[in-house]
Amino acid sequence: MDVEVNESFLKTNGQKHQVTTNGNKAKERFEDDDQDVPPPDGGTRALLVMFGSFFCNGILFGVINTYSVLYNEIYENLNAQNVTDASSKAALVGSLAMGTTFMVSPVAGVLTDAIGIRVTTFLGGFIASGGMLLSSFCSDNVYALYVTYGVMYGLGCALAYTPSLAILGHYYKRYMGIVNGVVTAGSSVFTMALPHIIDGVLKGAGMVWTLRLLALLAAGIMGAATFFKPIQKKKKQTKIELKSIVNLDIFRNKRYLFWSIVLPLSLFGYFVPYVHMLKFVKENFSSGEDGKWPVICIGITSGIGRLVFGYISDLPKVNRILMQQASLLVIGGVSIALPSTKGSFPTLIFMTLLLGLFDGCFISMLGPIAFDLCGQKGATQAIGMLLGLCSIPLTLGPYIAGIMYDHTSSYDLAFRLAGIPPILGCCLLFFMRCLETPSPKHHQQNGKLPEKCQLDDNSSGRTCLFSHSEMSKRIWFDRKRHSEQRCYSYSIL
Repeated sequence: MDVEVNESFLKTNGQKHQVTTNGNKAKERFEDDDQDVPPPDGGTRALLVMFGSFFCNGILFGVINTYSVLYNEIYENLNAQNVTDASSKAALVGSLAMGTTFMVSPVAGVLTDAIGIRVTTFLGGFIASGGMLLSSFCSDNVYALYVTYGVMYGLGCALAYTPSLAILGHYYKRYMGIVNGVVTAGSSVFTMALPHIIDGVLKGAGMVWTLRLLALLAAGIMGAATFFKPIQKKKKQTKIELKSIVNLDIFRNKRYLFWSIVLPLSLFGYFVPYVHMLKFVKENFSSGEDGKWPVICIGITSGIGRLVFGYISDLPKVNRILMQQASLLVIGGVSIALPSTKGSFPTLIFMTLLLGLFDGCFISMLGPIAFDLCGQKGATQAIGMLLGLCSIPLTLGPYIAGIMYDHTSSYDLAFRLAGIPPILGCCLLFFMRCLETPSPKHHQQNGKLPEKCQLDDNSSGRTCLFSHSEMSKRIWFDRKRHSEQRCYSYSIL
């Protein structure tokens, strides 16, 4: 949105500005104390925010990633009830949880901007905990689990996950990559611990109390939400319009649109190993091999990958898109090679360690790339839209793999086909270089005057100075070519 500056009311001492928007006078007034505060990149509150986001990611995706432990129990229950297509039906419970998480993420992004990061996260924790608790009362009914575990828990995850990433941009900028790596490593830490915890509780107390324990863990998200106080102050507006809630600029960003279409196409097989790994190990290796260890290994190296690659992505001249392409290539190659590990458990462990390492790279790049392409103002809804598009392949992938197993009694075809989409996505991302870089409009702070705007009386133009960061730009518009004087606040994250 262009902001026209009325020279007669512009004051460089920064007290108050009268502006017109599209020719209409003084619809909004802005005070200095409403301007955005730069991210502190440290301090006690910033550390608490990082810890809260770490816990949210750990609980939400730790439970989803370790679903293969519960999958075995649900599959055995369905077999005992003589249910047909037991594998695909059991897989669909976990697939729905993952798919709903991402499907609702665009709504979560808009809701976060509308009611706030803290409230949205708290609401997500409440729904996720409630869904898991209700699941404990219908653990023998797979169709009820589709609603309580699949949809309700997934809905809660979506509402908590998106703001848990968005809050990081309010407290970190210089160290965004490494902080994002630490936060997303939360799911890896919980993925390492939860398989043994879930398996132990399943054997000792049964499915009902296992689900109630997970409900208690999910309730902790409501506590983490109390840390998520945005540091950026919102502008006072007298009128709220739809376009102020839904960020339409991200839909004009060609590079973002291409990226957000290619990634979902790359993820049809992404969740297949997480859901079916325990059963794959049980059927292809000796009874003495513990099927939980491959999942744990993925969690271990995924956490390492998020930290290491998060740090690398913060280094100068590092191309985050290329890093994500490399991760997709390795993930696809490992998925294709998994059936070849039959009979050699150490080889399977090595392959899952490699898979986890580059899974960590892939995940840790999502937030920073969204901020790179869409800026701070557009990142929340950009992440939400991306995750929403990812919901379809993440839901269908494990379910289709289950159908293949029901018809072939083997995971060979399912795992090999799961590796093709990531490799294809890696190749398609090279075409991003052919698309134009987002213009300043896509990163401007809509409806807000620059931090420092001066009139240059000795020239025929207006000079706007910005002090957002070392990458801030000085933009000049010639009055002879532009009858309206415009100042854009533009900074690249």
